[in-house]
Amino acid sequence: MELVKSIILGLVQGLSEFLPISSSGHLVIFSEILNFHEEGIAFEVFLHFGTLFAILVAFRKELGQMFVALFLVPLKKTNDPELLEYYKWDLYVIVATIPAGIVGLAFKDQIEAAFSNVLLVYFMLAITGLIMSVTPHLKDRGTPFKMSNTFLIGVAQAFAILPGISRSGSTIFTGLAFGIDRDKVARFSFIMSIPAVFGAVLLKTKDLMEVGIDSSGILNYAVGTLVSFVSGYFAIIWLLDIVKKGKLQWFGYYCFGVSALGLGWYFLGH
Repeated sequence: MELVKSIILGLVQGLSEFLPISSSGHLVIFSEILNFHEEGIAFEVFLHFGTLFAILVAFRKELGQMFVALFLVPLKKTNDPELLEYYKWDLYVIVATIPAGIVGLAFKDQIEAAFSNVLLVYFMLAITGLIMSVTPHLKDRGTPFKMSNTFLIGVAQAFAILPGISRSGSTIFTGLAFGIDRDKVARFSFIMSIPAVFGAVLLKTKDLMEVGIDSSGILNYAVGTLVSFVSGYFAIIWLLDIVKKGKLQWFGYYCFGVSALGLGWYFLGH
């Protein structure tokens, strides 16, 4: 039964990590429903390994170009405009990562406590629903990425550390609010998440090494990670298509629905 729960949570993580419906919020909710709490948020972090690999595979071309640009451009070994643009993305990702890094380190204990508060999740999902429902009214004005707007996109990512606030939803919304091209915003949103997710995984892995890992749960971790990778990869492809079509508001309606049902259950049927 625990293995089945791991598969369900892996599927929830993979889909909700990239779809703008909050993976952390859904994991809190489903962990509560399934009564499955693998060492606090440790299980969630292992699932993030799967979604991290999904990003690396889905954006392997862009990441490869960004890696090459990181070495060639500073040494003035290329005048390729595409590589110059990817080098700027390297810098923008660093800038966008700063807010989440500061918040994650400064408020680590408070953030972990938030993951045990399912009521907070329902309220935060309503906020995610709100920002997604207004995205059709945000128009592409041809605004380029700059240090200032990428930093503020990073602030949105830091705010999304709260369970129930979608990371992809809040960062894409912020980029669209600046008038940046939809497809570019979506791709940047995914790529900028890599350092934040990787950093969170490293911090929690350090904690787990200090307390040790129950060997009986290894299979659950492995299966959950594999499921989150596969579902996460296809979620990325799907969301990129949805962003191009300007249909993000449907995820907002979904979040409103989950929030309403959750609050009703909590106050009337809990």
